[in-house]
Parts: sequence; structure tokens; C-alpha cells
Amino acid sequence: MKLLALDTATEACSCALLCDETQFERSVMTTRHHAELILPMIDEMMQQANLRPQQLDAVVMGCGPGSFTGLRIACGVAQGIAFAAEVPIIPISSLAALAQAAYRDKGMTHVLAAIDARMGEVYWGEYILGENKLMQLCGEEIVCPPESVKLLENSAAYGVGSGWMAYNTVLLKALGTVTAISVETETTYPQASAMLPLAAAAFEQGLAVSPELALPIYLRNKVVHGS
Repeated sequence: MKLLALDTATEACSCALLCDETQFERSVMTTRHHAELILPMIDEMMQQANLRPQQLDAVVMGCGPGSFTGLRIACGVAQGIAFAAEVPIIPISSLAALAQAAYRDKGMTHVLAAIDARMGEVYWGEYILGENKLMQLCGEEIVCPPESVKLLENSAAYGVGSGWMAYNTVLLKALGTVTAISVETETTYPQASAMLPLAAAAFEQGLAVSPELALPIYLRNKVVHGS
């Protein structure tokens, strides 16, 4: 299977390539230069793998939630590559990517993923390890004030994402002491490489969509441009 993944939903601008048994990735932190960086990063990585876009099975798009501008960039780039290569797109949640990375890197099986949504809110998703070592969403992803989050599972949990850095105390207070919660000491951001196993499973399940149907997920109805 050959999958190209990209994510520009947050300060992390990243891309990753699954080429059968080999994986390549690029990632850089930036606040405003995603549009300038992502295509050269992808080109460099594809050249390293000696792969042409037409050889891909699908393009994987980090569909959010996240920055409005960042999600538009990811969608535009993913659609451009997919249309040109005549391959489908697999949208993958940025919160799911955070959860999958927490399992991959630290073995966490119950993850509370939170991205700072600005305006006093967080993008929130609770994930539990499911079949095939893939993180599964509990309930639904939401955007809400940090004091409004709720816990759906009572097993020990691990908090990841910029939302925890911004609202650690408020989130812990909202969740109470029903279960033990530990929080990462350094903020992590969604990475395209963590989307690859989720995307591979989605592709096998026939969940890839035509490029024009691959849209960002903002969660918030009122979108603030430049967020």
C-alpha cells in the first residue's frame, strides 16, 4: 500500500509517506508558513522514495479540527494531488492523530486529546485503544469551553495536545477525580505519520472518498478567519 499523508491543522506542518513496508516523514513547526512549506516537503519526500503521485493508492488529509487557514491549506493541497494523480482521499481527524501517536510513542490506551481552539474553547476527543492497535473515538469530537468537557470512560487516561497546555487546571477540575489522569509534560501536535495506520485501515474498509468530497471538519459553526 502506498499512502501520502499531510497535516497543517496546527503549528505542526507535516507529511508522511507509507510505501509498502517503508515509511518516510517530514515535520516542521511554523505559525504562518504552511502553504510555502508543505509542497516542497512532499516533493522532497516523494523523491527520496522514488515514487510518483500516480503510484499512490490514496492521499491522506488531516481534516481537523484545527486552524481554519491550516485546514484550507491541507484540503487544497490534498485535493490538488489527488485530482492530478486520479486517486481518492482519506480524511483523518487531527485529534485521532494525537491519540494514535500517544499509543505509538508511549503505549497509552486511553487518551484525552485536546487542541486549543482559541476563543476560550478546546477541540476535544476521547479515544480508547481498539482492534488492530488503532485508537477508537468514544462518543464524538466536540468544541466547547474547557470547563464543559466530560469523561466517558473511567480507566486511567492520558492528556495530550495544546489544549492541555492552555487549560490544564480547568480541564482537570472539570473531569474531577473519577479516574487517574496524567498529562504530557511537553505539548505534542498532530503529525501526519500517526495518521498512516488509521488511514491504511480506513482504505481497507473502503472509506476513501473522491477528492471533491474530502472536506475539512471545523466543529465550530462560527469560523474566525486566520485562527
